Amino acid sequence: MTTHVSSESFATWARACTEALGAARAEIDALNVFPVPDGDTGTNVYVTFEAAAQAIVSALDQDAPLPTVVRDYVDGALLGARGNSGVIMAQLLRAALPVLADSEGAEVTAASLADAMSKASAAAYAAVGHPVEGTILTVACRAAEAAQDVVAAEGDLAAMVSASAAAAREALLRTPEQLDRLARAGVVDAGGRALVVVLDTTEHLITGRFVPDPEPAADLPRPLVDDTGPHTLDGAGPSYEVMYLLEADDAAVPALRSRLDGLGDCLVVVGGDRLWNVHVHVDDVGAAIEAGLDAGRPYRIAVTHFAEQAGVRASTSGSRAVVAVAAGPGLASLFSDAGAVVVTTVPGGPLAVSTVLDTILDCGADDVIVLPNSRDFRAVCDAAASQAREAGVHATVIPSWTQVQGLAAVAVHEPGHPFDDDVVAMTSAARGTQHGAITVATESGMTMAGPCLVGDVLGVVDAEFSIIGDEQADVVRQVLDRLITGRAELVTLVTGAGLDDDVVPRVERWLRARRPDVELVVYDGGQERYPLLVAVE
Repeated sequence: MTTHVSSESFATWARACTEALGAARAEIDALNVFPVPDGDTGTNVYVTFEAAAQAIVSALDQDAPLPTVVRDYVDGALLGARGNSGVIMAQLLRAALPVLADSEGAEVTAASLADAMSKASAAAYAAVGHPVEGTILTVACRAAEAAQDVVAAEGDLAAMVSASAAAAREALLRTPEQLDRLARAGVVDAGGRALVVVLDTTEHLITGRFVPDPEPAADLPRPLVDDTGPHTLDGAGPSYEVMYLLEADDAAVPALRSRLDGLGDCLVVVGGDRLWNVHVHVDDVGAAIEAGLDAGRPYRIAVTHFAEQAGVRASTSGSRAVVAVAAGPGLASLFSDAGAVVVTTVPGGPLAVSTVLDTILDCGADDVIVLPNSRDFRAVCDAAASQAREAGVHATVIPSWTQVQGLAAVAVHEPGHPFDDDVVAMTSAARGTQHGAITVATESGMTMAGPCLVGDVLGVVDAEFSIIGDEQADVVRQVLDRLITGRAELVTLVTGAGLDDDVVPRVERWLRARRPDVELVVYDGGQERYPLLVAVE
């Protein structure tokens, strides 16, 4: 078995990995005790992959060939890498992916993929100042070894990918045997877990199999993953994490490595062709930056004080802001009029963690409540809020998975109330809002309600295509029939592009006749794709 990789299939893999890491982000953060218990490995790796995925959007829009897309992807990972594990993951990607992207429609075989994994593992070890077993490095190595074993036995690509992913899962479960800090905390390595997520996602895309989360062996402590946050351990070490991008001749890097190695630990330097990403833990921040200045031009310098990071806690007083993601200018105006700071997107369009993070920080508030208003943006907003908390802002994400849930939440926002009370009220309003929509099918396909044809009106109820009809007004009535209960008090309609002129008047007449006790509110949202959004409270 072989597979052909195109720009589109590569982008599918990139999106799938990013989404899987987003879903596992909190779990991986909670595992994080090495090299320091700062609880951000899951966030850092997710942000690294998200930055890489964002970097290929322009190339894909221009129908760029596969080598260009892959180059932009690995460069994006390098530029956006955060934290120890994020930088190592960027190096794994940088070493592996170009091997598979010689031309558009490149054929990937078991041998070529195994070769790529071996090169990636070797490059990651070389990038780390003092490699430690029981980490992401070990997991990458065992995965590469298993891949080579399958190739030696003349196995096919599917068998190789499955064996490699299985070896990574097994290696992950064995990390506490190799690293005492993990054993004492009762967790597996966080960076290794992130790599397992990527390999499991790759296995699913190639073989179609869903892979369950790894279960601990009977003789190993079960990973402690709960809602109490990252585990902490006492231990001496440097006080600061220093990261920067560096423009420097490749010949200057060995001396830089040696100099930084003498200043601290957890040294990782990745890159090439005059562009490098530098990560080190030190006590003397100035010396670490000076070393970069002597080697070349450091920029985007980031310094984290571990003690301050661990001490960030909820603020009970001070200014407060709401950041809302809006799907179009009309909805943006609604959120803005309600007092929210708005991040505007389009349905189906991307949203960068950096965009949400910059908006949170630019608010200048001590407390920030974030409304994703789409399940697609949940991981993005979670990651941005996590980074904001590192910067000292108390950021919380409300579970608003639709635009109308966000509107319901912001409607009950009370900045004068205690922060926790405000969050609870907004969360209750979002969760208590029944939601639906209508859209028009742009292609034939199968839905929960049966087959649909191009031009059919589709009714959405709780994120499922549940109704198929010919007329918009008729489908809206059927959606409302399913959403309105005996306790309903308010129906909200948000109109968008493509809505027929007679829909709102007909729905209003129908509602007055059926439920005169229910109030109707209509807003002009201007959103694309969904001519009408519906909420029932």
